Amino acid sequence: MNLSRLNEALEEMGGQLSAIDLIVCAAGILVLVVWLLKTSLGTKSLVGSPPRRNNMPVLYAFIPLFIWVGTVSVLFFIKERALAGLSDWQGALADNLILCIGVVPTVAAGLVIAGTRFARRLSGFGLDPRTTARDLGAAFLNLLAIMPVVLAMIILTTLVGKIIVGPGFEMPQHDELKQIIAYSQWQVRAIIVVTAVVIVPFTEELIFRGMLQTLLRSFIVRPWPAVILASLVFVVFHANPQHWPALFMLSLCLGYAYEKSGSLFRSIFIHSLFNALSVFAALGQ
Repeated sequence: MNLSRLNEALEEMGGQLSAIDLIVCAAGILVLVVWLLKTSLGTKSLVGSPPRRNNMPVLYAFIPLFIWVGTVSVLFFIKERALAGLSDWQGALADNLILCIGVVPTVAAGLVIAGTRFARRLSGFGLDPRTTARDLGAAFLNLLAIMPVVLAMIILTTLVGKIIVGPGFEMPQHDELKQIIAYSQWQVRAIIVVTAVVIVPFTEELIFRGMLQTLLRSFIVRPWPAVILASLVFVVFHANPQHWPALFMLSLCLGYAYEKSGSLFRSIFIHSLFNALSVFAALGQ
């Protein structure tokens, strides 16, 4: 291990944190510490959280994911063949439109399955509109508590990368963040905001928390192993391995929020707020 590189990386990362970042992190650490103390370091945090009652066959839990991947893959194939002459910004616009279009049959299938296979239908699945106000407030607190951990994982990943690869290592940005920085056209930026802040959080939470985590809990009595396994699948679904440690911590928070509240809206709001912070931070560059 090269200690000089470690020191350089620490100094560089420290210089990138603003006073507001440090204040938010301090508040988040306080909330997290209080939660850890109240839950015996998290071991009692999900005691008494019952599985969501359902009669969903195993294959049904994967149908929305298959539809999303299949529909988007076919649409991207058609785009590459039929719309090869698009400019770069038009291509970025088309890519995000494809993601939005692919969501339509995906969400429709998920809602049909939830409405027919869960006790209390969509409410039993975690989509009860009456809980949205409470879930939004709790989402802010949950995200505040997990942000220092996510940031720590980003810093740790960067440090390890700089030590192993060298000073030139940088955490890669998500494709949509690259696009929103690269293209100033309002159409591109608007569709990226909608995709990242609304479409992707709702769809991914429906698939990975609502369907997959619920399925795992049907076979695993204890909630945390189901949350961990669903989180592992969630991070592998994302393209950049450098993002996996931070995404895993975020996913644990999402899975915990769903199990603790029984509301899918809570994890959707956390996911949406996290993506919104990333998008607007990129716009501010």
